[in-house]
Amino acid sequence: MAAETSCKTIFLTWVYSTRQKRHVQLLIDNLRTFAGALSECPIWIFETNPLQTNCKDLVSDNVRVLPLETPSTIKHYLYADKVYACAQAEELASPEVRSLVWLTAESLIIQPPNLFDLDQDADAAVRPVHIKNVGLLAEQPLDDFWKQVYEVAGVEDIHTTVDSFVDDQHIRAYYNSAAFAVNPKTGVFSRWFDCFERLVGDQSFQTKTCQDERHQIFLHQAILSTLLVTMLDPSRMRILPPEYVYPYNLHQDVPADRRAAVMNDLVCIYYEGRSLDPQLINDIKVYDPLSSWLSEHAKEISSMS
Repeated sequence: MAAETSCKTIFLTWVYSTRQKRHVQLLIDNLRTFAGALSECPIWIFETNPLQTNCKDLVSDNVRVLPLETPSTIKHYLYADKVYACAQAEELASPEVRSLVWLTAESLIIQPPNLFDLDQDADAAVRPVHIKNVGLLAEQPLDDFWKQVYEVAGVEDIHTTVDSFVDDQHIRAYYNSAAFAVNPKTGVFSRWFDCFERLVGDQSFQTKTCQDERHQIFLHQAILSTLLVTMLDPSRMRILPPEYVYPYNLHQDVPADRRAAVMNDLVCIYYEGRSLDPQLINDIKVYDPLSSWLSEHAKEISSMS
């Protein structure tokens, strides 16, 4: 574990099914191949169903598998495991760690993701959401959902705004949670868990304001976005460029002037629902060394379909 104590960046991900395990296996090799100076950083895999997934074979000197026993108060809820995993990582991180980087299993690193490595000038690195979804336009009055999210975060409103990448909506601060980095010393993740647990346990909120699946799916993301804005100095928030967390899953919906033409030009992508088989990729160019690497892993990629 000596390598872990000397590294200031740790990658986090989550396995809950055998299919997710295959994605994570690919992601591990992908990080080791394309992450440059960050390629040997520790990877912590939080496992919620060990009898099914049995991730012990993923363990190495720089890869840990951590059993995750999410509290019963939230275990049933969408993305509860993700929130709790981040809170646990924050608690376990040694004092010298400055970047906890969450990567959803369906992430692919293409160039060194150096902006995830938080330096003395940043406490978080995030991308705006891809689409507005449950977000609020900047000029809209608060709806009951966001009013209660803000309330649990201890504020009445926020004034920070962002532009969603795909549908280009000017909205109150709302950040993508497929991949992001936070300094564990900020305490954002433990507060995230606390606020999430409170709203999941609020029966009035759940039965009236957050009863539909869409709001339940994105509740965790709304809370995290609010805490990043309210807990951190705005000058220490690093808004990542479009090359980060590029939505390959929404590639055809990205406006032509922002749509990537060459995958190699991107730093990392989110590909949920899209095949990475180079023979099936026909809407974006892929060159070596990425093309060769994908071809070498074609068998693994086909098993994820």
